[in-house]
Amino acid sequence: MTAEAVAAETGRDFIRDIVQADLDAKRYKQVVTRFPPEPNGYLHIGHAKSIALNFGIAQEFSGRCHLRFDDTNPTKEEQEYIDSIQADVRWLGYDWGNDLFYASDYFEQLYLWAEGLIRDGLAYVDDQSQEEIRVKRGTLTEPGRNSPFRDRAVEENLDLFRRMKAGEFPNGARVLRAKIDMSSGNINLRDPVLYRILHATHPRTGDKWSIYPSYDYAHGQSDAIEGITHSICTLEFEDHRPLYDWLLEKLPVPSRPHQYEFARLNLSYTLLSKRVLTELVRGGHVAGWDDPRMPTIAGLKRRGVPPAAIREFVKRIGVAKANSVVDVGMLEFCIREILNRTAQRRMAVLRPLKVVIENYPEGKTEEIDAVNHPDDPAAGTRRLAFGRELYIERDDFMENPPKKFFRLSPGTEVRLRYAYFITCREAIKNAAGEVTELRCTYDPATKGGNAPDGRKVKATMHWLPAAQSRPAEIRLYNQLFSKPTPDAANFAADLNPQSLEILSDARIERSIAEANSTDAIQFERQGYFVRDGDSTPDRPVFNRTIGLRDTFAKEVGGKG
Repeated sequence: MTAEAVAAETGRDFIRDIVQADLDAKRYKQVVTRFPPEPNGYLHIGHAKSIALNFGIAQEFSGRCHLRFDDTNPTKEEQEYIDSIQADVRWLGYDWGNDLFYASDYFEQLYLWAEGLIRDGLAYVDDQSQEEIRVKRGTLTEPGRNSPFRDRAVEENLDLFRRMKAGEFPNGARVLRAKIDMSSGNINLRDPVLYRILHATHPRTGDKWSIYPSYDYAHGQSDAIEGITHSICTLEFEDHRPLYDWLLEKLPVPSRPHQYEFARLNLSYTLLSKRVLTELVRGGHVAGWDDPRMPTIAGLKRRGVPPAAIREFVKRIGVAKANSVVDVGMLEFCIREILNRTAQRRMAVLRPLKVVIENYPEGKTEEIDAVNHPDDPAAGTRRLAFGRELYIERDDFMENPPKKFFRLSPGTEVRLRYAYFITCREAIKNAAGEVTELRCTYDPATKGGNAPDGRKVKATMHWLPAAQSRPAEIRLYNQLFSKPTPDAANFAADLNPQSLEILSDARIERSIAEANSTDAIQFERQGYFVRDGDSTPDRPVFNRTIGLRDTFAKEVGGKG
């Protein structure tokens, strides 16, 4: 059994086993984890895995989980992102209580510690350009070369660093580097940059600082200041752990957290690179960070994905040490599983075709009972108006059907859900030869959808009354990318041209239009839908969360 399967079945994984062992050995009085996003974009489904792991561990072991913004790069960070991250974590069902922190809270302490490294001969100011530093760092097979400024005197380094802080030098003129080992097999230990000059306004500290710590420098020390016990990161930080530990060892930090790494989430038909997501937004490929095609938490929420489905998905994929790609079908299964239980049923006709029941009395209307949820009798019923003029789905009629087409065609009889059997007698066409209306008859003896003589029909179709239904815009969303492994370097070439279809002439039940609810709905035979924020009182807009079954893979040629 794989590690993922064990985690899904038992609720345990190697991280939780480590935490339990630490508590059993009384290494810590209380478990303290943290979720430390950089506020330079919106959270995505991959972050949900980390959120669920860090907050979940804190909940399970009666500990605390901090929400900390690692806001060390003011050129890319915005208050909008800070606000969205907090909203997304809450929406997923997690709460940090009073434990909201920012790396910028510690800028003064981090600076003082950096001066301490200089005094101890463990850091120096480097005048080389970014490109010169990159070249001299070496490669995986070649050692790095020392900077010509590596042996500057302590007092000169302190003077330059203080002048950097005072804003005396332009961007890129100098950096502060740790003095470790330029021949180390781990490139992250080849005198990494600790501070760089950035004349930029910070969302929280304004223009107070002209230098900002690197993520590697701020991260571990922020963990130590906050008393984090288990600093849980994704695998790309594994090679950074020696630097994490070196800094904790060399600095007078108040605690010694330990970093642990787990495999990040990779999802088929999806790119989770923040660079790609940013370019999708800025390039106009999507309508924003909360576009329902985006894998962002905001996009999934707008699409109607329930937070319980995301939590269940994360639980099922488990926590492992090796990277792998999860089939998006597993996420879709979790969404359908939750929505099937919770979404009430309604009817909508996405591509309407008018039906006139010729033998139904003109002006007459009757009420038909329809169940709200077939598996939940307590959900009750609702009433639909049935009359002479109706709408059915255009795809439910064919004038010259193939052999296995069992829906409506001239001379065939079908069941209208909850209502009557009807038979098509004639198709009315316009000048272009397009079918615009069907003339049908109904059997009054089949009220409720059953024939007293026991005859059977092969199709049951949904419908809506023409007069009592309401117009709506329906947005049908598919995967944003057409390939299971889209190319991050050339993502635009793999975009799915059928990722969004807008149906402007759909019809929905009157009660849906009037309710103005954001609850998920199953449009019978269509899929699960949710009202979009673009809705107006006169024009409701609904987003398709997911179909009743997976048709996308078949349309694009499979998931292999």
